[in-house]
Amino acid sequence: MRTSDFNYHLPEELIAQRPIRPRDSSRLLIFNRATGEIKHQVFRDVTKFLSAGDILVLNETRVLPARLHAKKIPSGGSVEILLLNRLSERIWEVIVGGRRVRSGLRLQIAGGPELTILKEAGKGKRIVEFAEPILDKLEEIGVMPLPPYIHTPLREQDEYQTIFARVPGSSAAPTAGLHFTDNLLNEIRNMDVTIAKVTLHVGLDTFAPVSEDSPHNHPIHQEWCQVTKDAAEMINQVSSSGGRVIAIGTTSVRTLETAARSTHGKTTIHPYEGHTGLYILPGYRFKAVDSIITNFHLPKSTLLMMLSAFTGREKMIELYEEAIRRKYRFYSFGDAMFIR
Repeated sequence: MRTSDFNYHLPEELIAQRPIRPRDSSRLLIFNRATGEIKHQVFRDVTKFLSAGDILVLNETRVLPARLHAKKIPSGGSVEILLLNRLSERIWEVIVGGRRVRSGLRLQIAGGPELTILKEAGKGKRIVEFAEPILDKLEEIGVMPLPPYIHTPLREQDEYQTIFARVPGSSAAPTAGLHFTDNLLNEIRNMDVTIAKVTLHVGLDTFAPVSEDSPHNHPIHQEWCQVTKDAAEMINQVSSSGGRVIAIGTTSVRTLETAARSTHGKTTIHPYEGHTGLYILPGYRFKAVDSIITNFHLPKSTLLMMLSAFTGREKMIELYEEAIRRKYRFYSFGDAMFIR
C-alpha cells in the first residue's frame, strides 16, 4: 500500500468556498455497499435512507474562534496567534505567525490579556501563558480559523459551526455535521431514529496530507474524545436490537472505534474519555460503525484512507471520480456522501 494509491485530481473550482443555504440543500451521494448501487439526492432526502431503530451519532464539539491578533511588547510589531490545545487554565499550545518570536517575548492580544512565550514545542509551535484565562473571552475577541483551502471570509462566525455544537475545543469543524438543520433533525427523531452525541476535538493535523511514501510511516495525530455512559448505552441498545449505528463524519467514526477497542461479548462500545491515536487504514475491521455520512476529503489524507478501509480503496476512488464528474462540491463546505 502506497500513499499515492489515495491520490486523485480535483479541479480547483470544485473546492467549496461558502456553505450552501439552507444547509440541508447540499447534494448527497448515496452508496450501497451491499449492492454497489449509487444514487444522487439532496441532503434533506437522507430520511429516505434511514429506518426506525437506527441511531445517528453526532460530534458536538464546538470550534474555538482561535485566531487572535496581537502586538509585541514594547515594539508593537504585529503577530498572529492560533490556539491549538489548552494545557491548563492559562497555558496553551499555539502557532505563532510573526518574525523573531522567541521565548520570553510578551504579546498584547487585541481586546484581550497579555501573554508570554514560554518555550518552543516543535514544528513551529509554542507554549504560551496568558495573564488571565482566555477561553471565555474567545467569542468576543477571536476569529474563526478556516482551513487553508478556503479563501472567502465567513459572512457569520456560525457558518463554520454545526447547529448542535456545544463543547468548546476544536480547531476545525466536524464538517459532515454542517448539513443538518433543526427541522431535519426533528424529522429524523419523528421517524424513531435515535440521535446520540459524542465529542472529538478536531486538530489542525486533520488537514495534513500524508507525505511519507507509505501510509504506515505517517505519525498519526492525537485528538481528545469522549463517549459518555449514556451515549454508549444508547448505541449498544440500538446495535443489539439490529439497528444501524450511523456515524456522522470521520470524527464520530474515530471516536466510536476508539471506544470499541476494549470491548468483549455483546457490548459494542464502552464509555471512553481521553486522547485517541487510532489510525484506520485499509485492512482495519470496524467494530462499532455500520454506516457513515461524510464530506469529500483531501487527496492522500488520513480521512480518505479511513473511508477506503470502509469501502475498499478502488471503490472509494471510483466514488470520488463519480462525484467530480457530476461536479459535486468538495471539502469543508462541500457536499456529502452516505456510505450504507
